[in-house]
Amino acid sequence: MQIAYIAGPYRAKTKLGIIRNILKARKVAKKYWALGYTVFCPHLNSALMDRCAPDEVFLEGDLEFLQHADILVVIPGWERSTGTIAEIEFAKAKGIPITYEG
Repeated sequence: MQIAYIAGPYRAKTKLGIIRNILKARKVAKKYWALGYTVFCPHLNSALMDRCAPDEVFLEGDLEFLQHADILVVIPGWERSTGTIAEIEFAKAKGIPITYEG
């Protein structure tokens, strides 16, 4: 099976905003599961675990997963997410195809 990695904004000004971002990523993750991919969605992997480790640990850990992906799926709002921008640059450097969801 091919692996789809879901990327998009996680952080927000409020906890409710974070939950909304998680739900948006979950919706796209469900779509890719239905398309037959194995899906890794960092939003769901570490949902609401803020401050249990430094942000860098989460971001570096996500890149460990991303390097095994067959496709990077980017959800709307990525332009304001430094983490997603780093994931896009990583995918480009590794030759991982990128799909932008609308």
